[in-house]
Amino acid sequence: MTRDRAAIGIDFGTTNSSVALATGGPAVQLVPFAYSSGTTEAFRSLLYLEHVKERGRAAIKSWSGPTAIEQYLAAETKGRLIQSLKSHLSSRSLTSTDVFGQRHTIEALIARILADLRVQAERHFGMPIRHAMVGRPVRFVGAETEDDNHYALSRLRKAFQIAGYESVDFEMEPVAAAYHYESTLDHDELILIGDFGGGTSDFSLLQVGPGIRHRGRTPQDFLGNSGVGLAGDAFDAKIVRNLVSPRLGAGSSARSINKVLPAVPNWVYFKLERWHHLSFLRTMPVLNMLNSTRVVAFEPEKIEALIHLIEDDLGYHLHAAVQRVKCALSLAPQAEFCFVDGRMEIRASVTRRDFEEWVSEEVGTIEGCVDSLLRTSGVAPGDVDAVFLTGGSSFVPVVRRIFDTRFGAGRVRCGNEFTSVARGLALKAAG
Repeated sequence: MTRDRAAIGIDFGTTNSSVALATGGPAVQLVPFAYSSGTTEAFRSLLYLEHVKERGRAAIKSWSGPTAIEQYLAAETKGRLIQSLKSHLSSRSLTSTDVFGQRHTIEALIARILADLRVQAERHFGMPIRHAMVGRPVRFVGAETEDDNHYALSRLRKAFQIAGYESVDFEMEPVAAAYHYESTLDHDELILIGDFGGGTSDFSLLQVGPGIRHRGRTPQDFLGNSGVGLAGDAFDAKIVRNLVSPRLGAGSSARSINKVLPAVPNWVYFKLERWHHLSFLRTMPVLNMLNSTRVVAFEPEKIEALIHLIEDDLGYHLHAAVQRVKCALSLAPQAEFCFVDGRMEIRASVTRRDFEEWVSEEVGTIEGCVDSLLRTSGVAPGDVDAVFLTGGSSFVPVVRRIFDTRFGAGRVRCGNEFTSVARGLALKAAG
């Protein structure tokens, strides 16, 4: 394999991304991304933009990954923090967005992140990177048909082209995770892979192992794929809906002449639940509407807190608080939610049972997806030798129980939850 055709795997995720290089056999190297406290192999898939003046001329400067978060947190006057761009790819109505008076396509914004990934990988590996094996979900967020999936995939390919990649090959993310799991085996197995990202939950059934590799893979080794466009972000949204939004005016009322009406339209809180939409609320029409509402609201302090959240662009801080309580509930039956910024303070106790009730619909959809895959593939749970779970939501107890119940806890395995897809992609690229 030439240096120009190095076996590079790129997992561009809704929340986190990672880059890996296969170096021979099962060996894989991951790119470490630097930040002030050290390095991380999980590169946050977000973009931070500021309007600056360079040599007397206005310009838009951008950062991505860990440095974007640090730049955003350090800025006294906040710029634009954009998250979860991958989740927009299937949308035909959202093709671009306004940033400081300039239109930018979603593909071009994603390309800035992908270009930074490429540059940092080139620096670490000491070689040019123009080709890569790239992960893709079984079903993109928001995709209702296979045409939607193809449309999203074509936009992702275009983003890689803009970012300077000459060619990319795509592989299903759960299949890529299977390649990583296979590298740990000394025998053949029929496995179910569950890959839980920020925006999608994807599953694959396939035969893997040294015997499969030795004889060569056949189409019969891949028994089926299935996926749904929800995962960790949907769980986060339910925490916001039930813990945060009521303390920011959701469900409260205001006076309107001789009537009592909802203080704030529900669509504001709907956008609040989705981190990639939060910055879209920071517009003069929205802020003017909220300031007018505050005057007539029965609970003006809640509307004031909402305005503070939007004006100061505190999406990342709120997201971090949600993540903390979600992780805490994976370890304990009860946890405290805490979000404090200046005079704004939200504290609430939440139990794991509460959380599991909030996400019961999403968990039911994931369960149905797994059962449908088994049914359409003609595979009984007892025929599956092992289940390998990867991605952040694989830590959530109610998600883990889906697989413990069907397959038995002894057959459920986890490992490299945030980098297994990139590792498997690199191994697939190595052939």
